[in-house]
Amino acid sequence: MITKDGVSRSQTEFFSENGYLVLPDFIDAQACLQLRDRAMYLAETLCPTPQEATVFTADGTAEHATDNYFLSSGDKIRCFFEKDAFDENGNLRQQAHLCLNKLGHAMHDLDPVFRDFSHSVRLAAVAQSVGLAQELLLQSMYIFKQPRIGGEVACHVDHTYLWTEPQSVVGFWFAIDDATTQNGCMWALPGGHRIPVKTRNRVNESRTVSTMEVLDPTPYPTEGLVPLEAPRGTLIVLNGTLPHRSGPNTSDKPRHAYTIHVIDGTADYPPDNWLQRPSMPMLGFMN
Repeated sequence: MITKDGVSRSQTEFFSENGYLVLPDFIDAQACLQLRDRAMYLAETLCPTPQEATVFTADGTAEHATDNYFLSSGDKIRCFFEKDAFDENGNLRQQAHLCLNKLGHAMHDLDPVFRDFSHSVRLAAVAQSVGLAQELLLQSMYIFKQPRIGGEVACHVDHTYLWTEPQSVVGFWFAIDDATTQNGCMWALPGGHRIPVKTRNRVNESRTVSTMEVLDPTPYPTEGLVPLEAPRGTLIVLNGTLPHRSGPNTSDKPRHAYTIHVIDGTADYPPDNWLQRPSMPMLGFMN
């Protein structure tokens, strides 16, 4: 049980050694279902037309890298489609809101249900336990991982996309549905957070395109990743330099998840990061 005093010493040591921490039953099922219902409501009410669709991919193709709808979403709530949501003729395979990859990236600030879910003394305590001196909530994503079309997320580290100096980003990943190997649970490389970061994503000065700077061309290891199967209500905490991935959802069951990425206010957040919040200051878990 996680209290306002944070996680235990052994859990902190596990996080330090492995780069991740799995906390079952962190959120009660009813709160997860409430967030799920709210995400579906936002998907239905905010979903753009297929003609206006921005496809989000995390398989290495980065089709969204030149899309202003994506690059300007840091202080908004926007909807992004799955690549496989469209048939060979460019038509959606089902209703638009059931073809989304995710919502992003400021639900934790702009929507009251997401805001209530995202802020608590217990989350602040976990943040402090894993080394964040002044936690600031940078972005939120609600990931649908739709049945049969939920796409693969290639092995990556979050620091690549949410760069701070020094590195400080930590991911808080909540299982809203049961996450299994069949429906695309997360996989992580224990201890991989000690591998030097291999890439850095930057946006150009006019903010029209983000590109990947290669710091080390050798890929992250493909062997040794372990599945992090997670029943509904589980919180998984991820070090920002930990290699992790998820497979496609080939099952007939959805795998909804909610992620908050948090940075340390004592670190510098460069202006060439793609995600900026020009109209919205960042807050902590207790704000």
